[in-house]
Amino acid sequence: MDRVIEKKKWSRKRILTIAGIVAVVALIAASYYYTSGKRKLNVDTDRITISEVKNGTFQEFIPVNGVVLPLTTIYLDAVEGGRVEERYVDDGTMMKKGQPILRLSNTDLQLGLVTQKTNVYNLLTQMQISKNAAEQNTVSKLNQMTDVESALKEAERVYNLDKYLYDKKAIGSQEYQKAKNDYNYYLQKQKLSEQILKQDSVSTDQQLKQARQLFEGSQDALNVMQQKVGDLIVRAPIDGQLTSLDAEVGQTKNKGDQLGQIDVLSGFKVRVDIDEHYISRIFIGLKGNFDFNNKTYNLEIKKVYTQVTNGRFQVDMEFVGDAPEGIRRGQTLQIRLALSDETKALLLPKGGFYQQTGGNWIFKVSSDGKTAYKTDIQLGRQNPDYYEVLQGLKPGDKVITSSYDNYGDMQELVLKNP
Repeated sequence: MDRVIEKKKWSRKRILTIAGIVAVVALIAASYYYTSGKRKLNVDTDRITISEVKNGTFQEFIPVNGVVLPLTTIYLDAVEGGRVEERYVDDGTMMKKGQPILRLSNTDLQLGLVTQKTNVYNLLTQMQISKNAAEQNTVSKLNQMTDVESALKEAERVYNLDKYLYDKKAIGSQEYQKAKNDYNYYLQKQKLSEQILKQDSVSTDQQLKQARQLFEGSQDALNVMQQKVGDLIVRAPIDGQLTSLDAEVGQTKNKGDQLGQIDVLSGFKVRVDIDEHYISRIFIGLKGNFDFNNKTYNLEIKKVYTQVTNGRFQVDMEFVGDAPEGIRRGQTLQIRLALSDETKALLLPKGGFYQQTGGNWIFKVSSDGKTAYKTDIQLGRQNPDYYEVLQGLKPGDKVITSSYDNYGDMQELVLKNP
């Protein structure tokens, strides 16, 4: 007899169908969740950097490198060219002012000195001869003047006597007139002799003055030539340390060639290279500091070189107070150059997030520490350590400051502890 077979409610086919429907529904729901809401990404906390925003002292500064140099450096140039004959000292020697460093030889200068000495001697001899001739001429004219004065006195005596006799009618007018004419003649001759003697004196003085000026000019030229020959011995112009001496025996140096330099060791300065981007913000008086042997030292800009080379310009900074003990010429220092005064500000530690956000937004960690969400912010000034926060954050907020390279356009990060 026939038996009724009971049909199963959960057949294999039915189960598979229901499972497929549930999977499709779940997929649709997940797709809707992730496309219609905020896009989320799971992130391990050990792979990110979480920093805290806090109030603090902010100062805008830039890191720069500076090289220690002597406060004063005197360069040694060849005043006159020549061949290096002898070196008296070596590079690095401590020098005293006037101490010889090296000796050059220059035959042209030495021959010129001999020629100039001969010229001076000849001029001196010629001037002495001219002086003797002038004196002899003056003596001759004085003798003539004496003769004239003597003849005038005799003519005056005869004239006075004949005048007396003529008035007494003792002699005739012809004899009297001759005596008068003789007197007038010698009187005029005396005046002429005096004028000649005066002119001769003026002429002699002018000749002697011209000869003296010529001799003095020749003597000055001789002094210059002696100075030139003397400059062939290069001497230290000041007390200090001789550095960078570039002169070997037998080497020829031209006039103006640099031979070396002397560093005055009374103090140091720091020559700093700065990017041209900051040239409008750099001026005399700006300060900086650096650490040396676990101590901070301060510097101040004293000179700005505005010439830009390869995108950089230089400034000279001097120590405010004493320089560090043990510092050496040529040493490189890492300096924090301040571009502003210290002020109170809300500080955000620097990090790789800025490259993706430009400082316009950041992932802020929720109060429970389980998620981080995008928050719009506004940043102001910056230094190598911090940004100045103007808007969007408050003290105590925690934010993700590491790189956002792998986050794409995620709106929220789910923070998971490993």
